[in-house]
Amino acid sequence: MNSFKAYKACVPIACSPNLYITLVRAIPGTRRLHRHTSEALRLGKCNRTVMRWNTPTVRGMLQQVKRLVVIETEEMFKACKQKEANHRALRPPLV
Repeated sequence: MNSFKAYKACVPIACSPNLYITLVRAIPGTRRLHRHTSEALRLGKCNRTVMRWNTPTVRGMLQQVKRLVVIETEEMFKACKQKEANHRALRPPLV
């Protein structure tokens, strides 16, 4: 397990004010209830991320579609985006 996954496993979701939700599995072929729930969360396409407030209603919706989504706190989301930006940054040419 790499360090980011270990960090992700130990951060409690309940104490974060915002949740970043990413749809990682496709909607077609799922139950109608899951399709309606993902539509209510405004998750339209795969690999799209939305930010929602951490309320009991949203957590209940996420419990229904937990196999379709990845849930991150604000710190985890920013760390992931920073890692991705560092990876895409221009590097000096190899000579």
